[in-house]
Amino acid sequence: MARPEAQPIASHFIDGAYVDDTAGTPIPVIYPATGKTIATVHAATPEIVDRALASAARAQIEWATTDPATRGRILRRAADLIRDRNRELSELETLDTGKPLQETLVADAASGAEALEYFGGLAVDHTGTQMSFGTDWAYTIRRPLGVCVGIGAWNYPTQIACWKGAPALATGNAMVFKPSEATPLCALKIAEILCEAGLPNGLFNVIQGLGAVGAALTTDPRVAKVSLTGSVPTGRKVAATAAGELKQVTLELGGKSPLILFDDADLDDAVSGAINANFYSSGQVCSNGTRVFVQAGLRDAFLERLTARLDGVITGDPLDENTNFGPMTTEAQTRIVLRYLEMAKNEGARVVTGGHRIDREGWWIAPTVLTDLTDDMQVVREEVFGPVMSVLTFEDEDEVVARANATPFGLSAGLFTRDLARAHRIVRQLQAGTCWINQYNLTPAGLPFGGSKASGIGRENARAAMDHFTEIQSVYVGMGPVEAAY
Repeated sequence: MARPEAQPIASHFIDGAYVDDTAGTPIPVIYPATGKTIATVHAATPEIVDRALASAARAQIEWATTDPATRGRILRRAADLIRDRNRELSELETLDTGKPLQETLVADAASGAEALEYFGGLAVDHTGTQMSFGTDWAYTIRRPLGVCVGIGAWNYPTQIACWKGAPALATGNAMVFKPSEATPLCALKIAEILCEAGLPNGLFNVIQGLGAVGAALTTDPRVAKVSLTGSVPTGRKVAATAAGELKQVTLELGGKSPLILFDDADLDDAVSGAINANFYSSGQVCSNGTRVFVQAGLRDAFLERLTARLDGVITGDPLDENTNFGPMTTEAQTRIVLRYLEMAKNEGARVVTGGHRIDREGWWIAPTVLTDLTDDMQVVREEVFGPVMSVLTFEDEDEVVARANATPFGLSAGLFTRDLARAHRIVRQLQAGTCWINQYNLTPAGLPFGGSKASGIGRENARAAMDHFTEIQSVYVGMGPVEAAY
């Protein structure tokens, strides 16, 4: 496998230009397929953080008064540029994350373009309300919050940058975005494209760094809102810090989502859904349905068909479009997943297939299916964030709903059945922010996405995201004489 290179022009993108400051801590960019360093960026120094925030604060004042139609045109133009450069951006995403090019060509930059196009179209239609109080009346205005901070996760760096940036910019805010230190490359290209599309300098800045940089952004008084995609522990820290500073937050966190397969489900659809819910992106998707509850009558046929389908897994160079399963994105996460597999085996889980590290350079774990599980096992209760499917058996509706909800998480859930009355009945009982019926893990820009319980606060995408980047100003209009007691 050839060693690719992906050194960016500079580590940061501030006020419309690439900026470097080698005084910051070096951050190696490692290609997960080989474990080799392909680039190096530097963490933002306090001076870089200040420059990015100052640039955003300055630019946002004029942007807030810019015609929303103009904002929308810029975002839609950026979407077109992303689509024109889809292959280049997809290859960069593959280098950044290790995900197969077969996947990134359709799921990553394309999703980012969809978000920019969607919110670009809605920019002119984010309106307030009008109401009457006798002869007096009132109206509300949706006002931008100001400078917003986006903190990204390492599994979907291009998509997350756009999911956060698009609604923020459409509603008149500026954003300083910090990608994950594990995948720092893609957000820089999004910033570059936005400026090429006509976005005024300073409105979308990208700076690199680890936790200290994120903390500096979160606590800075110039920041009005923080939008984080990450783990539950990180979300708790950000929420606590933001609460102390009285900042608004959107938190899209982890999950341990149930996928329920009834015995009347179409078998091939159910198997496809389970594969997508566990092995896409090598299982590194927060909404994955990793607790697969299979009704007893379907269990044997499901496992047989699933095992046969997994024979179609092709590992290899992720830049080869024939490869359909890639490595883990980080060495640290690889160790975590292997530790969970070892614990599961020690607790009595049976490995139907996989369960081991693939013997090749880089960070590869075979797609794994576990059975003979109980709900109290760690691999069943905790987020593994890797290619590990836990298959459990159930008998009836009441049982599976109770077991599905018996988790502190509440990000997603899904079910497969031909009985649509049952499907809707069960969805209303599931404690999850995003649910799918006879499908899994599709997240179009027009669908609000987010969780309940420990899985987060607020929503990404759709009009709901625009509301999270604005606040209501109420205006009362008196139409008659003003009375007073004296």
